[in-house]
Amino acid sequence: MARIKGGMNARRKHNRVLKLAKGYRGARSKQYRIAKQAVMRALTSSYAGRKQRKRDFRKLWITRINAAARLNGLSYSRFMHGLKLAEVDINRKMLAEMAVNDAEGFKELAELAKSKIA
Repeated sequence: MARIKGGMNARRKHNRVLKLAKGYRGARSKQYRIAKQAVMRALTSSYAGRKQRKRDFRKLWITRINAAARLNGLSYSRFMHGLKLAEVDINRKMLAEMAVNDAEGFKELAELAKSKIA
């Protein structure tokens, strides 16, 4: 039986990694061993970044809601507590959207929250 060499498989593996490293600077996009390290690190960071993005957006929404609530005479925590007591079930993403684009609607929610707290 003839001997099978691994050149084709190695080339395919190398090209797959080098394709992922396209756009990296210097040896990171040219040399397999260095590119492999850079790609592994980048893939790890991208996984972590997808989790981080969710946290960052929640922080942004809370900041926007807090700013709009304070314009209406409430702190963020009192505003959210008032909404909970009023059984208003709107998520933070939508509340932040209202705070930016629908000030009148947000003001009505703030009044509702104030009335439930008092």
